[in-house]
Amino acid sequence: MGRSKRFAVVGGGIGGLTVAIAMQRKGFHVTVYESAPFIRPLGAGLGLGVNAIKAFMDIGLSDDVLKAGSIIKKISIKDQHGNVLTTTDSERISRKYKLVNNFTIHRADLHEVLLRHLKEDTLQLGKNCVDFTQTSSGVKINFQDGSSSESDYVIACDGVHSVFRKKLIPGSVPRYAGYTCWRAVIENLPASIDFDVTSETWGRGHRFGIVPVNKNRLYWFACINANENDSLKRVYGVPELMNHFGKFHTPIPEILQHTRNDQLIWNDIIDIKPLKRFAFGNIVLMGDAAHATTPNMGQGACMAIEDAAILANTVAGSNTVEDAFVAFERKRIKRTTTIVNDSWQLGKVAQWENPLLTTVRNSLVKLTPSSFAERQVKFLQEVSLH
Repeated sequence: MGRSKRFAVVGGGIGGLTVAIAMQRKGFHVTVYESAPFIRPLGAGLGLGVNAIKAFMDIGLSDDVLKAGSIIKKISIKDQHGNVLTTTDSERISRKYKLVNNFTIHRADLHEVLLRHLKEDTLQLGKNCVDFTQTSSGVKINFQDGSSSESDYVIACDGVHSVFRKKLIPGSVPRYAGYTCWRAVIENLPASIDFDVTSETWGRGHRFGIVPVNKNRLYWFACINANENDSLKRVYGVPELMNHFGKFHTPIPEILQHTRNDQLIWNDIIDIKPLKRFAFGNIVLMGDAAHATTPNMGQGACMAIEDAAILANTVAGSNTVEDAFVAFERKRIKRTTTIVNDSWQLGKVAQWENPLLTTVRNSLVKLTPSSFAERQVKFLQEVSLH
């Protein structure tokens, strides 16, 4: 494969930066176009599974990524009274597979690591793509500021609201999962935090997650069943969240009490119904543009990181870029469809409101053998990156 072709990566999020680095390390010329006018340390925390760490190892980024976050020893699901329904021993599974399988990091810290590994002058800020024109010889990208750019190929990493996906697959609009979410990263921490454990607490139509990012910071999220774009819930502050979660077990009320309203990030939970196509000649969709998923399995960023490693390896090993894009699609459709569908169903179950159903759900979770979680990790780590 000749290295003279120009690749435009549209979107400078985790997937976009990771694929740009991976492509550059294969010798390709890459420019990243990001809509934000400047880089700010925004976002909340995220978890990276064994598959993301494996992909970062393949690209050569894992050491620096792991230094920027925390390795978590256990994952627990509890009921709202604090009774443990199930616990996964992540430390034991990591030893078995010789790969970190439960890692947490602030999104901004991961972004910073990736930016350090990007070649100078790769990233162009303030470039919000509003349209594009595709020809047999290249792609012209039009930006909101009136400028345009031409590249031989486009890797569209422009997220769940992707301009590229919407034009190439007009019916692929985001779907609402039925619940809305608040998140925050706090540094003013209650004394009762266990920094070795991530947890989710399942109530009736609402749940709360606790994710230590490091010894000084904690990421939490709270999901409540709601109408889409609910005008009342979108302006919730800490007092309103306390009305929902104040009777949950310790340390959930304390975490909310240690959170300021200005730290809250709110959004409805959405995904994209699985697509049957990612490759369109000299354009390929990846990350959330291709397979946005609900966050219930913690696989949104992980799938984008997988994409990045696989796409770079596939392009480097193919006769033509177009062939590589089709091969990438073939490698990714089944796996990403499984993740999107499983995450959607898990979220539905976790958000059940019916008292009888939630009682049955909690009993079944208690009866689930520990080998079930290990099978999930096995499925994730078995990804073929080449």
